Amino acid sequence: MSAHADQPAEPAGSAANSGPLRRVVLASGNAGKLREMQALLAPTGIELVSQGALGVSDAPEPYATFLENALTKARHASRLTGLPGLADDSGVCVSALGGAPGVRSARFANDRDDAPRSDAANNARLISLLAGAPDRSAYFYCVLVLVRSADDPQPVVADGLWHGEIVAAPRGAGGFGYDPHFLVAGMGRTAAELDASTKNQFSHRAQAMRDLMVRLVQARLIADSTRP
Repeated sequence: MSAHADQPAEPAGSAANSGPLRRVVLASGNAGKLREMQALLAPTGIELVSQGALGVSDAPEPYATFLENALTKARHASRLTGLPGLADDSGVCVSALGGAPGVRSARFANDRDDAPRSDAANNARLISLLAGAPDRSAYFYCVLVLVRSADDPQPVVADGLWHGEIVAAPRGAGGFGYDPHFLVAGMGRTAAELDASTKNQFSHRAQAMRDLMVRLVQARLIADSTRP
């Protein structure tokens, strides 16, 4: 871990972290998430930088809820960089599996936090468990948490849902994670068959981001672009 991870660049809760957001650390090393979040935040002018680019490793995600994991990740990234932190915790929840993979979506094939993460292995396990299941309904869930500083007592929280079903054969070359197996409700295409602009209108992460931006305007952390 680099010096960024050993000592905050600025004291948590300092004046540099108050006022409109300009530069925010994303508490994720997932390149697909970074691309999506950068595109979704582009209208705000916020510079979103991956925690990995600042030498910060992933935080543990030991909790049973998306919210607790997201909050832990946001505080971790903010504490080790001195920047406002933004974290996403998301996953696919399948009815026939009692809501699994859920919070363990990224580690579904191997539940150890230190195990390598593999989209192919996660998808293979999901499809294997659903073999013969008549109900293949599922939804993606995303919760976003933004903290102004590591000890922010009022985190900004937003979430979103995206309904669909799991298909056995992968379709499409876009997206990441479970996208090739997630058939979007009412669209007849998997998430991996959608172009980036379409996905960024309808996905769970897009819905959560729209909710987050409303809350950031209310908190005066970004400008309200709807006003003249």
